[in-house]
Amino acid sequence: MKETVAKPFLKWAGGKTQLIADIEKALPKNLLKDEFIYIEPFVGSGAVLFWMLNNFPNLKKAIINDINEDLINTYKVIATYPHKLIQVLELFQNEFYLLEDKIDEKKEYYYKKRTLYNTRKEDIITQAALFIFLNRTCFNGLYRVNKNNEFNVPMGSYKRPTICDKENIVAVSKALQNVEILCGDFEQTLNYVTNNSLFYFDPPYKPLSETSSFNAYSKDEFNDKEQIRLRNFCHKLEKLGHKWLLSNSDVKGKDVNNNFFDDIYSKFSILRVKARRNINANPEKRGELTELLITNTNLTITI
Repeated sequence: MKETVAKPFLKWAGGKTQLIADIEKALPKNLLKDEFIYIEPFVGSGAVLFWMLNNFPNLKKAIINDINEDLINTYKVIATYPHKLIQVLELFQNEFYLLEDKIDEKKEYYYKKRTLYNTRKEDIITQAALFIFLNRTCFNGLYRVNKNNEFNVPMGSYKRPTICDKENIVAVSKALQNVEILCGDFEQTLNYVTNNSLFYFDPPYKPLSETSSFNAYSKDEFNDKEQIRLRNFCHKLEKLGHKWLLSNSDVKGKDVNNNFFDDIYSKFSILRVKARRNINANPEKRGELTELLITNTNLTITI
């Protein structure tokens, strides 16, 4: 029987699965020939993490980090208690499926689970199960919190979403055994570098407009000041001799006069790659656009 390959266990706004082919072309080839450590300071759904773990045998160890405590708790629970988590998720899934044609009762069930999640008084396994349940049943898999750190996304319109992907949870748990899982500010990851380290940054994207912000990912806003602090961190890594790759929105694609990223990353390679945005209340505003891949590797390729 073929072993299940670990893949993201969450649906995630801005997930990087679609950009992996472009990311692969931008990776520093010399670094990957020898053993290296992979560091991802904004792990999100881990699309690039799992791809790296599955495809690079010289990856000696991975370090992941995120400021979202609930997300990191879920990673830790999957790594340590996969089968206990599966038991709770199977219960949630069975209960939710029983309400398939009972719209009002289904909504009541969802909002009760959301309220329970926001109390953050459950044990770590139940809290992780609530996190995954809400992710699989909320609108577009969006993660958004208010200033009080309360998850406030409404229920989606799925009939029978996969809430418990047992095989993948087991595969993810196995993949995470050689991954150190941190929670906190992105700068703390500098403490884990070695001589051969590769960073991939996928921070909350700079909004393309005031109405398109989906980066209320934690109670603390990742604003322009934070984007510049991240740029400064990248400069520090450059001086220390570490390789890094970063993705972000292409604000210039929306406004040709907006040179925010072109200016602050002017010393580095900036690539514009095609991507799709599927989250917008107006379906006509979904579709193809460009995003940025920025790196301190001297690129001789065209993406």
